[in-house]
Amino acid sequence: MELGADIVALLALAAFLAGMIDAVAGGGGLITIPALMAAGVPPVQALATNKLQSAFGTGGAVIAYARKGLVDLRRFAWPTVAAFAGAAGGAFVLTRIDPGFLEGFLPILLVAMAIYFALARRGAEEDRHTRAGPAALFGTAMGIGWYDGFFGPGTGSFFTTALMAVFGLGVLRAVAHAKLLNFASNLAGLAVLVAGGHVLWMLGLAMAAANVAGAQVGAWGAIRWGAGIARPLLIVVSLALTVKLLADPANPLTAAVLAMLRSAG
Repeated sequence: MELGADIVALLALAAFLAGMIDAVAGGGGLITIPALMAAGVPPVQALATNKLQSAFGTGGAVIAYARKGLVDLRRFAWPTVAAFAGAAGGAFVLTRIDPGFLEGFLPILLVAMAIYFALARRGAEEDRHTRAGPAALFGTAMGIGWYDGFFGPGTGSFFTTALMAVFGLGVLRAVAHAKLLNFASNLAGLAVLVAGGHVLWMLGLAMAAANVAGAQVGAWGAIRWGAGIARPLLIVVSLALTVKLLADPANPLTAAVLAMLRSAG
């Protein structure tokens, strides 16, 4: 698939904005995926290309947290394997689904993720006691990994929330280990989608560079001015792009709703 230079530039800008927001609030895929689809990239290719550019961001974050001694590889070795296996399964299912169904279904998931981010709360800073054991952590990592392989946006937030609410980690350690699990699931999903020939490499690498740059700006801005604006901006941009997708009469979900309205009238 060939895209004009102007479209590539706009998608790189979307990746830059996503990187800024993702650095402080997570959920950057809520911007890049609908942007890719709004540019005419088919659903599976959009998800695959987004997986390529997001792998760079999560990989860099894992290195940064590991250097600060915040990643416990001994405890999270098997959960990381579980996230990898789950994502491979999710990506495999993705490649076997009718693209027409995905075009109608993905906007629903995008709206659901925007609502989740609007309602999600911040957690405690310190670790606390938990009764959940290694088996529960393994299963949770595999389940969220499957979701990441199939779709993706919000995965880091899901991992972080689960690690805080169920497994007792404080915010910083939860985020650090969420990035580790998310990196594993990104790699697995990307491997399956690369094998299927679904990744738009030049576009994905351009967006990856923009995403990394945006993440640096976002982190700097959060330190200087705080991160309060990131989440509302994420929700507004995500919903605006989703509305653009649904405004196309050719979208299967929009076409189905219009058909129902015509038959009812």
